[in-house]
Amino acid sequence: MRAAILEEIGKLTIKDVPKPTPGHEEALVKISTSGVCHSDLHMVKKDWGFTNPPIPMGHEGIGIVEELGPGAEVYIQKGDRVILGLGGSGGRYWCGACEYCLSGRTMFCNKVKNLLGTYAEYISIWAKTLVKLPDEISDREVPLACGGLTAYSAIKKLSNYGITAGKSVAIIGAAGGLGHYAVQIAKAFGYKVIGVDIGPEKLAFVKKMGADYALDVNEVIPFVKKELRGVNASIVVSSKVAGFELGLKLLKKMGVLIAVGLPAASEGKMSINPIAFVLKGLRIVGSLVGSVEEMRELVQLAAEGKVKTHIGKTANLSEINQVLEDLENGTYTGRAIIDNMMK
Repeated sequence: MRAAILEEIGKLTIKDVPKPTPGHEEALVKISTSGVCHSDLHMVKKDWGFTNPPIPMGHEGIGIVEELGPGAEVYIQKGDRVILGLGGSGGRYWCGACEYCLSGRTMFCNKVKNLLGTYAEYISIWAKTLVKLPDEISDREVPLACGGLTAYSAIKKLSNYGITAGKSVAIIGAAGGLGHYAVQIAKAFGYKVIGVDIGPEKLAFVKKMGADYALDVNEVIPFVKKELRGVNASIVVSSKVAGFELGLKLLKKMGVLIAVGLPAASEGKMSINPIAFVLKGLRIVGSLVGSVEEMRELVQLAAEGKVKTHIGKTANLSEINQVLEDLENGTYTGRAIIDNMMK
């Protein structure tokens, strides 16, 4: 079968590799469509420092279950159309018995195994991680597998900190792959949404996604301070440290920053003023992908038409390196998908 493999830092190679055989509790899925995530780009470039080739790439996929390994029939059936991903982090295995697994935070399990390999015709995947899709959701919704789920889990955490419907939420990086989901999901949850990005084209897109306000990074601080007296929460999906610092500056007293984006190591560290941080009673929370149950909830929202993927670029598998370059350069809004693994 054809697959995109990272054999050297900076570039994927399309090559023929053996078709996998499903093991215990695994399902063989024929990939119909794969999503392109910003974390793929970071891994290809070794931005986070822990990429060790050779590695099969891609972690968002929609496909059809073709074969079942022993025990997998408990979770899924042949012919089922499924979505897989869980953001790659914990999408292949977790122990199910540790404190993190038992509290629904499987991505922090010490025995977690990450999912990689959806840039291919087939993938063998732990059946417990698969979510069956209704007919209302097309293959083009494949980025829900990571981008959508990550945004959903971050927005859902707000209620844990008293940020209820009607409160103000700033989305930093609102026109991006995660951001355009975050805007829609926050609106579906009843929040007042301030979408923040750069340039008139992206801001028009953010407004189209349903944001109450769409503001450039250069104008958002004075506007928020004057008109809203700060926001109750900032969701930072930008992969720039400056985005995190902006999110903190926008918060009112007792505000919450949900940190989602993962900047390159070369970006350095976020600067925090401890005095202002303490006196304002601010809180910072990290949010890493989501759970299988949250995926089911998101699939239901999408089936009801409340969340829709904006596809900014469609390509064949052979064009994956160009897609990643375009992603790095910010030449499209929303998400990119690979919808033909044979070319």
